[in-house]
Amino acid sequence: MKVTLQELAGHLGAELKGDPGMEITRVNTLDKAGPGEVAFLSDSKYRHLLAETKAAAVILKAEDSVACPVASLVMADPYLGFALAAQRLDTTPQPAVDIHPSAVVAQDATLGAGVAIGANAVIESGVVLEAGAVVGPGCFIGKNSKLGARTRLWANVTLYHNVVLGSDCLVQSGTVIGADGFGYANNKGEWVKIPQLGGVVIGNRVEIGACTTIDRGALGDTLIADNVIIDNQCQIAHNVEIGYGTAMAGGTIMAGSLKVGKYCIIGGASVFNGHMEICDGVTITGMAMVMRPITEPGVYSSGIPLQTNKEWRKTAARVMRIDDMHKRLSRLEKQLNNSSEE
Repeated sequence: MKVTLQELAGHLGAELKGDPGMEITRVNTLDKAGPGEVAFLSDSKYRHLLAETKAAAVILKAEDSVACPVASLVMADPYLGFALAAQRLDTTPQPAVDIHPSAVVAQDATLGAGVAIGANAVIESGVVLEAGAVVGPGCFIGKNSKLGARTRLWANVTLYHNVVLGSDCLVQSGTVIGADGFGYANNKGEWVKIPQLGGVVIGNRVEIGACTTIDRGALGDTLIADNVIIDNQCQIAHNVEIGYGTAMAGGTIMAGSLKVGKYCIIGGASVFNGHMEICDGVTITGMAMVMRPITEPGVYSSGIPLQTNKEWRKTAARVMRIDDMHKRLSRLEKQLNNSSEE
């Protein structure tokens, strides 16, 4: 794929300084880019690489453009420019093209214009695939589920029955949406399964990473709002609700009936208790254990950062003695208070 600098500048909304007819074929890093490649500079700690870059052009801020030895695309947010340039020059193939002869499609499924279905995919009764939806090889879409326009599923994605995805979503391989939530009653030591009768409703422009699982609701639906991004290998339990624009890094686990607000950022391997609420605008750093509701926006952390083994053993030993130390401190405070009163 090729694009001229002038075309790329228009796509980015950037000011071009250089030859408008120069052709660009791909995006690369500032230190590795060569002829025909565009790089970007968004972090000042990499500014020293600018003088020696071999890139054809660099996306950067106005204050850095005076020191740029090659053509430049000047804009306020070069990292956004990098994302837009990468989209424009993206060569990732589609998960499927046309409808493969080995695909099994129910007679009453509704297929919009330009739908593509890969080899060995199964589309069950009542499914709706809107215009431009793409279903990769080996996918399964259960009864009465729906894919919005231009939504793409990579290979071996499973959607159970009554799952709804909005338009322009992207689901990576191995993800399962709509499996039963973990609902059981106990009858004298015997587990009694509670049928999971809800569904999963996912909004528009949602991206879901590989091998993530999103369980269906027990009664109502599990709800994922528009513009949410979810990384690989996350677990979202039944009846979780995730608000607009929230981002979740890999390995995060959310227990049932958790409500997460808008524009939250959740670090990898975090764990959330269920039946509670996280307000809008919360940032959770990686490996946090969130056991209580959060009612105020801000940055929250838990856990012990990495130490040498020797330091960690000392820390762990002291943690085990916290209760004893607290009791001793309380006794000392009491003695001091008694002494001051005499």
